[in-house]
Amino acid sequence: MTETELERAEKRYAQAKARLLALKNREATKARKLDTRRKIILGGALVDLAERDSNAAAMIERLVRNLPREQDRKAFEGWDAKQPAAASAATAPPVPTPST
Repeated sequence: MTETELERAEKRYAQAKARLLALKNREATKARKLDTRRKIILGGALVDLAERDSNAAAMIERLVRNLPREQDRKAFEGWDAKQPAAASAATAPPVPTPST
């Protein structure tokens, strides 16, 4: 049985549609990764500034206090925005590593 011209056109259309969807998904993934990278960079810059500037440290403390999700606030328990990250890490309990 031979493919009709309509069937071939429908097949090409479906393939093109799948390629378009894959391209859109790749672009959305790139945009999300860039957004995440920007947030990490800005967060690091703000923490670095807070180590030198009490106004920035106070702003971070307000931001942490006003985080809407309890699990997000818990990530900052015992953390001091005014202290360098190395000092905070030294006072933090060790992270357990999974045994293999």
